[in-house]
Amino acid sequence: MPAWAETALLVATALVVAVLIKTLLLQAFYIPSGSMRETLEKDDRILVEKVSYWFDDVQRGDVVVFDDPANWLSEEDGQTPDGTLGKTLAAIGLYPTGGHLVKRVIGVGGDTVECTQGRVMVNGAALDEDAYVTLPRQACAGSWTVTVPADHLWVMGDNREHSADSRVHTGDPGGGFIPVDDVVGKVFVVVWPWSRWQLLHRPSTFADPALEEAAGVFSATAPLGLALTVCLPLFRRLKNAKRT
Repeated sequence: MPAWAETALLVATALVVAVLIKTLLLQAFYIPSGSMRETLEKDDRILVEKVSYWFDDVQRGDVVVFDDPANWLSEEDGQTPDGTLGKTLAAIGLYPTGGHLVKRVIGVGGDTVECTQGRVMVNGAALDEDAYVTLPRQACAGSWTVTVPADHLWVMGDNREHSADSRVHTGDPGGGFIPVDDVVGKVFVVVWPWSRWQLLHRPSTFADPALEEAAGVFSATAPLGLALTVCLPLFRRLKNAKRT
């Protein structure tokens, strides 16, 4: 095989592998605003993994990247890579893309989320958000209650006073809820700048058994639910992969 042909084959193979990685495994994004401070800072570069949601549902406390559901993006948040090279690299997953949002999941389908005296409650249990919502900011303002529809999410930015999240969009056609199918994946690491390198973990407050018990998730149909937990998310990821 001529050297040029071998080089072309290697380049083509690398591109195919990159596209497969972006579609099925990992994707890079950048943070264009401060709505997720202090967890994510403006101009952070992050990696989103997609494998978790093949076999499991989105969990409360996850920081997720999702497609803009109903024109939520501001001009700043909607920035996309400039130039042909940047757009090409973004298309194959080697450069951060714009056109998405990143927020923390507070409620999943069936949950009741409310704001009471400056605290966020999920299914009647108060969240201890000091670890990621920096004081003296309130975790929420006013008094409100929402019930999350099935296959949807209620999301909020960690910088509560400067985040146009589900709370701001309750008057929209979608009621401020995010369809699970719009989720690209879970943020698991900040890779740039080096001084900000960190792995992200689900805060311990979301492991409180009271959240599940109040939601009434345990039933005699648990075996069927387990099967659906495995099959349905995988089906959703494969369907979304065709759109990517």
